[in-house]
Amino acid sequence: MVELQSDALVFRFPEVHPQAVGRVSFQRTLRIPDDNRDHPLPPGFGNFPLLRVDDYAEAVPADWRSHGGVFLPMYQAEAMWLRFGGDYPMAVQVAAGKIDALTGDQWAPRLTGEPQNYLVVPDQPWLDGFCVSKGLVRQFVAMPLGDGYTAEEQLSGTGEHGGLQLAVQPLKAERYERVSRASSAFAVACPAPQSSMGLAPGGLMRQQIYEDEYGLDAWEPSVRSRCFVHILNSVDFLRVTGAEPPTEPPTARAYTDAGMPWFEYYAADRTALAGARKLAGLDSVASARLKRGDGILAGNEPIPTPQVIHLGSRSGVREGQF
Repeated sequence: MVELQSDALVFRFPEVHPQAVGRVSFQRTLRIPDDNRDHPLPPGFGNFPLLRVDDYAEAVPADWRSHGGVFLPMYQAEAMWLRFGGDYPMAVQVAAGKIDALTGDQWAPRLTGEPQNYLVVPDQPWLDGFCVSKGLVRQFVAMPLGDGYTAEEQLSGTGEHGGLQLAVQPLKAERYERVSRASSAFAVACPAPQSSMGLAPGGLMRQQIYEDEYGLDAWEPSVRSRCFVHILNSVDFLRVTGAEPPTEPPTARAYTDAGMPWFEYYAADRTALAGARKLAGLDSVASARLKRGDGILAGNEPIPTPQVIHLGSRSGVREGQF
């Protein structure tokens, strides 16, 4: 069961366990420089507003109605990250335009272990982009469908779907009980009218996507919940909803010049996935613009050395000299 609460998707599996609840929100953020240098994690500026497709059925693109789900507004070349919440372990698949964000393969309605096509939450607190190599992602950046920028168009040759696709499976109840005795979260597609958007790879960011330490057979196979998250161009958001979209976020340079912090996350006891060659071979938005002769991407100025706040924990203790 999926519910929309306070601009977040809430996934509940009461038939598995009363504690089997997780949530995902979509965070507004600044777009990091797309300059092939790796950057720390950018801040969150609050949730994107989420609205149910069914509440605006007469105004949204016709093909969205069959997908249902929710939609959110984004400006062209605006970035986002996914924030996961909840204590009950969930396996979460994330795709952009039905391209798996971890493997670069076409969307598969099932969990796979080789390669791992899902996140494990709450071990994975957030996801900022496409997993291109061990410890590096390329930021999720919204671009119009039809211009060839999105991961979907580069890998499949079409802009049929766009948006994000999410699917969630809870941990088996007996495994959860064992873990609890022994010892936040988580977590969609649309055809391509002019206002529809997909996600393209942006700048490089330091972020690890962790291996599943429970094992593939730990996830409850009898239940599964999914949701389409459509992306509507912010210019059209007022026309469709009657509400103003959020203001555009600052540039990375302006944010850093103001002395605001960036972030690093450490989980020394976790093993990171290696990343996907298919995703590593994609053109970023800035690279694609230069190849097309469209000039430099606005707001892509390099940043000075930022103030970085370290999150998570490091378990190692340096012995030093005696």
